[in-house]
Amino acid sequence: MSEFDKRTQSNMNAVLERVCQALSKHGGDHESRKYIAEQLIEAASAGKTTLLDLEAIAWRALLDLTNRKSA
Repeated sequence: MSEFDKRTQSNMNAVLERVCQALSKHGGDHESRKYIAEQLIEAASAGKTTLLDLEAIAWRALLDLTNRKSA
């Protein structure tokens, strides 16, 4: 993740923590956190680095995880 500037890294970390709080198990299991983090990295690599962009990506990833588990 060192390819991103400090602001982007901070945004990504803050969003990951905020969204993972919605997961059960005190912030989610490793695989769920990893999936959300991968989605954030992919988005940031594509230039979506604002807090709002990253939050939308992370919540969408969480929704995707939730839908997969209920299917």
